[in-house]
Amino acid sequence: MPHEPIAARVITVSNRSAAGLREDTSGALAAERLEAAGYRVSRALVADGAENVHAALTAAVDAGVRFIVTSGGTGVTPTDRTPEGTRGVLDRELPGLAELLRAEAVRKTPFGAITRGLVGVVDARPGRPGAVIANLPGKPAAVAEGLEVLLPLVPHLLDQLAGGDH
Repeated sequence: MPHEPIAARVITVSNRSAAGLREDTSGALAAERLEAAGYRVSRALVADGAENVHAALTAAVDAGVRFIVTSGGTGVTPTDRTPEGTRGVLDRELPGLAELLRAEAVRKTPFGAITRGLVGVVDARPGRPGAVIANLPGKPAAVAEGLEVLLPLVPHLLDQLAGGDH
């Protein structure tokens, strides 16, 4: 019996895209890559701000989405607050994965060291599966590079969240 595709959501965090002033190319790229990897993908677009990110992540987790990727808001501009909005949703951070994403990004550009993105998990609860959440920068190239790192690891993480063996 074939498996149901795993639900994934791409949340783009951008004031300009949310206002309709810029096309969401990063979110479109992430969705394309996730669909190609076999995920059932939905998308959301929110303005910058910790509260907006927190609300969008909480809605995704409550809807049973298992893999959530944010794009944008990981830098140091005054409105970049994606990690702050993410931290309160996570049950456990995975600092090694965030470090790996930065290390891979720095191989392409020294600006990769600036990203403050988090990676972590939300534990399963009755009526709600566990989820993996990853913050990626807003540039399309950074999203593509980040997904190259994450996609091979996410099935194992999701299995672990469901109680799978090592």
